[in-house]
Amino acid sequence: MAHIHLGEGTFPVWALVLWTTIGVILVAAVVYRVRKGGIKTHQIALAGIGAAASFAVFQLNIPVWGGIHMNLTGLVGILAGPLLGSLIALVVNIFSAALGHGAVGLIGANTLVNASEAIVAYYAFKTLMGMDWDVFPASASAATLGLSAGAFLMGAIIVVSGVNGSALPRGDLTIAVAGLVGLNLGVAVIEGLLTGFIVQFLASVRPDLVGLDDRDTQEEPTGVTA
Repeated sequence: MAHIHLGEGTFPVWALVLWTTIGVILVAAVVYRVRKGGIKTHQIALAGIGAAASFAVFQLNIPVWGGIHMNLTGLVGILAGPLLGSLIALVVNIFSAALGHGAVGLIGANTLVNASEAIVAYYAFKTLMGMDWDVFPASASAATLGLSAGAFLMGAIIVVSGVNGSALPRGDLTIAVAGLVGLNLGVAVIEGLLTGFIVQFLASVRPDLVGLDDRDTQEEPTGVTA
């Protein structure tokens, strides 16, 4: 949902190097964890579907304040997990940058933003379900939290990096970016509700896809009567 829609040369070189380096470190750590721990077959299928859905929705851009949109990264994180969710964020950003949806040099920064959304959404969902929340409020809240984290990270990256050629002092830039973050927070609530409905539906037909099969088994009545 949060995304830095800026052209090539907008960020200074040091910022591009910094965010790209951190992005490479994140992806390398994720790949290492995936190769070491392995992934299940159904996760691969979910990752493929999630990447396709995220990329498709990502292209539906609303031309407001540089462009806002949904990208389902919260949903991707909940279904595919934090590791595959981060890799999906990388793939979606590479293809989106190739279509002009942000500069190629910002792939590292945008991957950090979108990966953070998937990671926060996944762990928030697991935490809330562990607290016996119902599926809909847990998934909607988790997705909203993840997308909100991405929005704040996006704003922080822009403020820290600065914008080449901008006449705005850093304080005024912070105020302008705060407005963009606030707009994205509003979209996060909408996308969070949409994610809640999707996860609730999946939980009703295929609870294993959202990691709830064990919970359903534990809640089945034993059939023992007094």
